[in-house]
Amino acid sequence: MASGEKTSYKPYLFLAPALLLFAVFGIVPFYLLLKTSLLNWDGISLHPQFIGLGNYWEVIAQDSGFWKSFVQAGYVTLLALTVQNALALLLAIAVNRELPGKMIYRTIFFLPPILSEIVVGLIWVWIYDGNFGILNAILSSIGLGDLARAWLADPRTALTAVSVVHMWKGFGWGFVIFLAGLQTIPEELYEAARVDGADAWFRFWHITLPLLAPVLILVSILTILGTMQIFAIIIVTTQGGPAGHTEVPVWQIFSSMLGSRRFGYACAQGIVFGMILLTVSLIQMRLQKKAA
Repeated sequence: MASGEKTSYKPYLFLAPALLLFAVFGIVPFYLLLKTSLLNWDGISLHPQFIGLGNYWEVIAQDSGFWKSFVQAGYVTLLALTVQNALALLLAIAVNRELPGKMIYRTIFFLPPILSEIVVGLIWVWIYDGNFGILNAILSSIGLGDLARAWLADPRTALTAVSVVHMWKGFGWGFVIFLAGLQTIPEELYEAARVDGADAWFRFWHITLPLLAPVLILVSILTILGTMQIFAIIIVTTQGGPAGHTEVPVWQIFSSMLGSRRFGYACAQGIVFGMILLTVSLIQMRLQKKAA
């Protein structure tokens, strides 16, 4: 800037509304969350007790249930990263071809993500019902009635059943992102490979997957962040049961706050949970930069 030239503050005036919203809905709530995490507070008392890092110590060193919920959420995440994303990729590859009615397929595959999680949960509760559920009816009709059970009430199947609901609800997001990534790959590469005699499997491993690597990492990041925060489906289907077999971190935080009325402790759990997700996201973003 030339000497004597006046600084213009007009650009900052345009940024002011966004910065104000960020402060009101971002910085201030985080400050209150951090402040509350240092207190022993039931949400009602006018004189909460300051206990410093006591809540954090309890979360990290003493709350085995909280860490067990991470393991269970990790199981759902593992299924989503493998089964859900593999299904999304295969469907995207299929729809990316010149098929009759492919626009209809695209619409159908993207319908589950735009449905309400509450509605989806209620539908699957009916499907899994031990007495009148359609899943047990199908099993009985094909001679597999011995496998019928109350899927959401059985500790052996409850978490997997919830995982299936979550994967059905979420695979459409990966499908759309994979489809967009596939459409950026030049068709000339596939044509050259066909001329050289490469089969479909060779083209998939040596053209499609390498060029989709950044997209795969992006979908993996979104999958982990979405799955680790699963909550509404848990409320509708199992409410953390049976016997805690479907409890996940967000359910643990919810239970601490409204069930046990330990608002300070729930805030500490939330911050620890957020820091773990942030760490995972930073690692995956680093991997994405290397793959780009």
